[in-house]
Amino acid sequence: MATLVRNLPRPGPDLARAVAGLAGLALAVAVRVGVAGAAGSRSTRAGLVFALLLVCVAGATAHPRAALADLSPRRCARLAGWGVLGAAGLCVPAAWRYAVFGLGTAGSAGYWPWALVVAVVAIAEEALLRGSLFRAVTARYGTGAAVALTSVAFALLHVPGYGWHVLVLDLAVGVWLGALRAATGSVAAPAVAHALADLAGWWLR
Repeated sequence: MATLVRNLPRPGPDLARAVAGLAGLALAVAVRVGVAGAAGSRSTRAGLVFALLLVCVAGATAHPRAALADLSPRRCARLAGWGVLGAAGLCVPAAWRYAVFGLGTAGSAGYWPWALVVAVVAIAEEALLRGSLFRAVTARYGTGAAVALTSVAFALLHVPGYGWHVLVLDLAVGVWLGALRAATGSVAAPAVAHALADLAGWWLR
């Protein structure tokens, strides 16, 4: 028994960062719900507060030796291209529904203020989930565990604003974004994909 206990994985800084990231995410979701009130996910103020909290948590839980990514124009273009492809993949179901049933009826009124908040929130979510949290879990348990955990967290954080009926869909979206993060080795690609897909959602709903 003593040998078994000694062989168990011991807590380390990566595990601590992962736990802190999840706790910070839960706190940010709770604050967003409280600030939004009856407006729910439509609250601009709540969205901005939520994004700010996520960025703070991501910064606080980031690996101290995390190197800056190669920001050469060529690499940036590649990551942007992956992000566009990722967004296209996320939009396929909604685009198919729009093409078949013609359900998209949203006009342009109010689009730009909404778009700003949506883009900021999407990037902030990725900074934490596919950024610092993904890195911490990968270092401790591997890429598969990182994709799984961040996907579950992504799905659950949307439940208070959108309901349980979106859980499976958001879980699939989380897996897609996690796979994009694993394939490119950068949070930039899923951040671009997430933001673009959310922005396109206005016209496809």
